[in-house]
Amino acid sequence: MIILIPARGGSKRLPNKNIYPLNGKPLICYTLDAIAEADLNIPTYVSTDDEKIAAIVHTFPNVEVVMRPAEFASDKASTESVLFHLLDFLSKKGQSTDWLMTLPPTSPFRTAHTIRSFVEKAAACPDNIDSLMSVTENRGDFWCMQDDGSMQRLFPNAPRRQQDRLPIFEENSAVYLTRRQALVETGFILGQTVHGVSIPVIEGFDINNFDDIILAECMLDVIMKSTD
Repeated sequence: MIILIPARGGSKRLPNKNIYPLNGKPLICYTLDAIAEADLNIPTYVSTDDEKIAAIVHTFPNVEVVMRPAEFASDKASTESVLFHLLDFLSKKGQSTDWLMTLPPTSPFRTAHTIRSFVEKAAACPDNIDSLMSVTENRGDFWCMQDDGSMQRLFPNAPRRQQDRLPIFEENSAVYLTRRQALVETGFILGQTVHGVSIPVIEGFDINNFDDIILAECMLDVIMKSTD
């Protein structure tokens, strides 16, 4: 198994997002710290096109920077293209892997415990499962807005009381674990058969814009006060 942190330099909604100072610490460092705390002894790579990001990553031991070309760092570049670039990088070094764990740096509350749990699940994963992804449980009452502005309930027969509804699950992008063979055969990070692993809502929190930074700093403040 290997761990990949995809961290390109460009971001339009939040410039320098992956190293934006969240409570004074570059965002990517939260993920790197969680990996270090997990103490897994798994090769870890950061794929980036940005020298500033690379300089920060170089301060962490046992993490290797893989510089990717601009074609894999645009707004339209897929995560799969970054994964294949890494596989090619490893192949040139005579290395391979059976599983790839992708940890986007935009999930600062993802814990070492969750990272370890995915590794353990991979070890016990049946051969017919291509991937595992982190999901967040939601028991909300969802509605669709029609063209005329009227609202239509997405699940008309769902109970009105939240506690009586069956949960639905949202892909939160905190953790992806992909079997290499499935990635190669399908070209898709989830392959054909994916199983979800529910994680706490706060761990699935994903930072994409400045509003998310404000919320994350508020949550960090509460966490820090609760541990004083």
